Amino acid sequence: MNRRNFMGFGVLAMATLPATLSALSSIDFRQTKPDAWTAHTVADAIKALYGDIKPEESGVTIKAPKVASNGGAIPVTVKSDIAAKSVAVFQDANPEATVCVFSCDKDSIIDYMFKIKMKKSGTITAILEGQDGKFYKGALSLEVALGGCEG
Repeated sequence: MNRRNFMGFGVLAMATLPATLSALSSIDFRQTKPDAWTAHTVADAIKALYGDIKPEESGVTIKAPKVASNGGAIPVTVKSDIAAKSVAVFQDANPEATVCVFSCDKDSIIDYMFKIKMKKSGTITAILEGQDGKFYKGALSLEVALGGCEG
């Protein structure tokens, strides 16, 4: 490769770098939607994040143990085959309802596994904002064993 070709590729790489970085960036929901993180109910958190929506009660699957022996580390899995813009997870057992929000692109695979903390039994809700502009919902109730002894 001669010097001119090398310099040409360097200029091309530098010109495409900003577009590549902006495509990889995600939305900072804590900065853009601060009320969602201080909301005390799931309904208020969803409204603060997405506005007044009527999600379809399908398309999102949540898996967690029926009885969590340790409320400090409950494994939760959220899955969907729907192309999503974002996925938000909420719970109604702790003072603040919002757990996490994921930014997605059209090629994202929605198969997230994480652990959450719940101080008592309650319901976990996931809202998926589809690439089609629709909203989808999944919910799962679970029991948290007091004292970590499953009973």
